[in-house]
Amino acid sequence: MVSLGSEPSAGSVISGRNRWDRFLMGLLRACADAVLLGAGTLRATPGHHWTAEHIFPDMTTAFAELRSTLGRRPRPRLVLVTASGQVAASHPAVVGGATILTTEAGANALRGRLPDSCDVIEVGKEGRVDLAHAVSELRSRGHELILTEGGPHVSGELIDKGLLDEAFITVSPLVAGRDRETRLGMVEGVELLPGRLVSGRLLSVRRKEDFLFLRYGLRPS
Repeated sequence: MVSLGSEPSAGSVISGRNRWDRFLMGLLRACADAVLLGAGTLRATPGHHWTAEHIFPDMTTAFAELRSTLGRRPRPRLVLVTASGQVAASHPAVVGGATILTTEAGANALRGRLPDSCDVIEVGKEGRVDLAHAVSELRSRGHELILTEGGPHVSGELIDKGLLDEAFITVSPLVAGRDRETRLGMVEGVELLPGRLVSGRLLSVRRKEDFLFLRYGLRPS
């Protein structure tokens, strides 16, 4: 996911709410044990639920059958990353149940603010959340297949730590430009080219009308 600065729901703006882009997001969520994102993405998407049926309701029954066949729980667990503990506790997705990955300082800031449907995993005392440690904690709780929709900084740290196995990238025909507003790219918070090379391996290409749907492997086989 990339950012459009003050605009919410950047993915919908860039894709034009393309039906097949939304279907692919639903399919990925239907396969996942957990969906990982940053607190900023949560704030930028009020009213959203990170479930398959929310993004593509036409396939609600089929997605539920797929989750059952895969041995998944009825819904993927929402997992939020926040070092500071600044989480929109009234967001409907949080009220529905979420796991918060934060620091000791962030956990203190959250104490008494979260609904009973949430739990907190402390990773370190302060500063940035160590995602390598956090992912290990999630796996110990049975979340084997983790989908990240976490925004540029979460994606950047996952790539930096070698934790991102695959990237699904939709190429939209819309042309975007910049003038004075600063916008984030797909990866932020980690310096790569020219000093460091992270390369993907193209696994599949799908086309629907003017959109391309690309799947890359990012870790060596």
